[in-house]
Amino acid sequence: MSDTLAPRAIIGVMTPAMNTVVQPELELLRPDGVTNQMQRFQLGGDRLSEDLFEEAHKLMDCRPRALAVGLTTDAGPGGVDKLAGVCAELQSELGIPVCNASIATQEALRHIGAERIAVMTPFNAEIDRHVRDNIASGGFDVVTIRGTEAASLPAICETPLDQILQLAHELAESDCDAIAQIGTALPVVGLIGRIERETGKPLIACNAAVYWQTLRAAGIDDPITGFGQLLAGR
Repeated sequence: MSDTLAPRAIIGVMTPAMNTVVQPELELLRPDGVTNQMQRFQLGGDRLSEDLFEEAHKLMDCRPRALAVGLTTDAGPGGVDKLAGVCAELQSELGIPVCNASIATQEALRHIGAERIAVMTPFNAEIDRHVRDNIASGGFDVVTIRGTEAASLPAICETPLDQILQLAHELAESDCDAIAQIGTALPVVGLIGRIERETGKPLIACNAAVYWQTLRAAGIDDPITGFGQLLAGR
């Protein structure tokens, strides 16, 4: 639950093996007295991953207080519900809170009172239709959705920051209450503060949302400044 370097809490973080963005982004957000301990898993199969449960049990050796699954599944039909079911089963098996980036993004949007949503993804228009359906099923009005159209999953991690900034500004021109970003491999967290200042629209980035929810599940509610209104507690 705690140690010398993490007297307040150890947070477990799981991310797909190819994802090189979740780990550094969550380190940016880490409060004093908290450490993030990482474990990776392979994507694929009917249960989203064949080794998620096995790898989660390995991570339990460091006694995390709560677990963040750095994965969104909005890109497939019914993906959010499927991920929620897997995480609920994992939570029951591990005996600690298990949060995931898809559900956390929707919870964060509700927390700030956003209903009309502009959505940023790393996908193409065909996949974005599933994203729209998944977010709409959470009770939101998706006013517009745009993707960076990355050529592959690893290519998402290589998306230029200028492209993300430009897309955020274009989405902010819509009649939205907030921008929601889907896809945990898309490097957005370091841009949240700048985008919110320049556009005047709140931005819920999925990695920030899952860390926000996981910290609160672990009893940590410190304001974290510089990364938008959600983490700042405004």
